[in-house]
Amino acid sequence: MKINDRVYVKTDGEHIRQGTILLIEPFSEGNMYLVSLPDYPGGIWFFNEKEGEEGIFVTPIDNEAE
Repeated sequence: MKINDRVYVKTDGEHIRQGTILLIEPFSEGNMYLVSLPDYPGGIWFFNEKEGEEGIFVTPIDNEAE
């Protein structure tokens, strides 16, 4: 994934939401994504761990299916 990609984000108690990546910060354990959502246009940080499905909160939108 890269800046300006459209993505799905998983949040507690919410349905999966769509947003746009504003910034990406790599860490040894994974990546932080600053994602703009309709309710939060300035962005919210989400962390994706390198290991395990439980730690994946940002996934790419399959543009082919749209």
